[in-house]
Amino acid sequence: MKKMLMGALIAVLLFSCSQKERIDLLIYNATIYTVDSSFSTVEAMVLRDGKIIATGKAADLDSKYEAREKIDAHGKFIYPGFIDAHAHFVGYGSSLQRVNLVDTKSWDEVVDRTKKFAKEHPNGWLLGRGWDQNDWPVKEFPDNKKLNELFPDRPVLLTRIDGHAAIANRKALEIAGVKPGDKILGGEIVTYSPLGATAVDSKETRGEFLTGVLVDNAVGLVSSKIPDQTRSEFIKSLQDAEKNCFAVGLTTIDDCGLSFESVDKIRDMQDNGELKMRLYVMLSDDQRNFDYLEKKGIIKTNRLNVRSIKVYADGALGSRGACLLEPYSDKPGWRGFLLRTPAHYDSVARYIHQKGWQMCTHAIGDSGNREILTIYAKYLKGKNDLRWRIEHSQVVNRNDFGLFGANSIIPSVQPTHATSDMYWAGDRLGPERIKGAYAFAQLLQQNGWIPLGTDFPVEDISPFKTFYAAVIRKDAKGWPEQGYQMENAMTREQALRGMTIWAAKANFEEKEKGSLEKGKFADFIILDKDIMKADEKELLGITVLETYLGGERVYEKK
Repeated sequence: MKKMLMGALIAVLLFSCSQKERIDLLIYNATIYTVDSSFSTVEAMVLRDGKIIATGKAADLDSKYEAREKIDAHGKFIYPGFIDAHAHFVGYGSSLQRVNLVDTKSWDEVVDRTKKFAKEHPNGWLLGRGWDQNDWPVKEFPDNKKLNELFPDRPVLLTRIDGHAAIANRKALEIAGVKPGDKILGGEIVTYSPLGATAVDSKETRGEFLTGVLVDNAVGLVSSKIPDQTRSEFIKSLQDAEKNCFAVGLTTIDDCGLSFESVDKIRDMQDNGELKMRLYVMLSDDQRNFDYLEKKGIIKTNRLNVRSIKVYADGALGSRGACLLEPYSDKPGWRGFLLRTPAHYDSVARYIHQKGWQMCTHAIGDSGNREILTIYAKYLKGKNDLRWRIEHSQVVNRNDFGLFGANSIIPSVQPTHATSDMYWAGDRLGPERIKGAYAFAQLLQQNGWIPLGTDFPVEDISPFKTFYAAVIRKDAKGWPEQGYQMENAMTREQALRGMTIWAAKANFEEKEKGSLEKGKFADFIILDKDIMKADEKELLGITVLETYLGGERVYEKK
């Protein structure tokens, strides 16, 4: 009798187990921010085949599912993988192989770092990025005299932090054929006279010499002469970039402005298992890229999405290339400039609208923003779901904010620009115009959602700095004490949404990522502290413990 009862019990248990749905992973004992429509939290979730099957209470999920593996999160905090809505992934990878000039405090330090790098890398072009004259005692562009003395036979190109200016030595300028008095639309070639007076694109070039400083489109005169990376160099640069991005919790990155050749290389790497990162790629404004996208059509895989064109309206505020309605407050008579003619932007908008693609335009100054907003409105004609974006939307005239909401134009912003620029932006813009700069809260009100990014390598890759700058609006030292223009600060929930579901929405991907809900990719991160509740002073010290992409652990803190 006992044997019969035991057998029956075993049979019941086996039958019960057989009724459970098999899954790959159960994660429990966690605080999971789903970032769904109600911003709910749960304690457990189950995964299968790289996607989320269900979320809820651990006991309920455990009774319903048979997990191949279980992970106790030990009370830690889980969020959707961060999405950087505006960055330069390929450019960042390349920068890791070059002279790091970020946080240099003088031109002499730039030169010293370049000398050291040259000894360790004796062949080929000397390339670097990251200097910012606004961080130096003398806040003016340098000249290339020291570079000419140190590297008479080796080309050098050192790019400013924002990518909108660079300094080249004489050898690089010779290779590019750049001469005093040369002109280029949407760019500047800076010269100096023997008397020390500086002139920009001077009509009188006699007795003038190149400083080596190139602004906006002029940079391309030299950078176009740099040899392409080999395939192995390209692979290494992207894998190094991916490793760093996973370590800070990034699982999708919008790469803003690539060539079709780079897209083909990326797809090849992804197909071969050499690159795991999910990428939303904007092709740069070039006829060959238009032809490529028209021939290929929208490219959409689980890891790659190509459906948009990146256009450049103007330059950067830091290099005074941003196009302003009125002159710069610290440079009378100078308003910056557009990088192309208004007719060009209009023709591009018309073509993209006909194709049903997404148009994403870099616009910094209030004049640049007005020009693009007006052209967008001409073709969008009110509310729509094309999700055309203005990248940066950095300085907006008070009369132009309404154009965003009226035409469903998406402002794509990078909060750390505010805390990087706040030391000198007021000098550039003056007390009234600055009120419309870095106005994230005002921009958010236009459509009720806003994607956030970093613009790395212009800024640091850390999403925690994005969150901190959006919510706290201070630098890492806690300055200014009351925060910078706090009327435009975001709430923590808004900032997290901007780094997850709203960033996904800006990419037409909100149904597959950006929140931890049934049917979506199991892209998530585990943090040591709760970003939603941690003290302000703890936010920049929060650590990513693990990063998962499609249910696969791609990073674990050692």
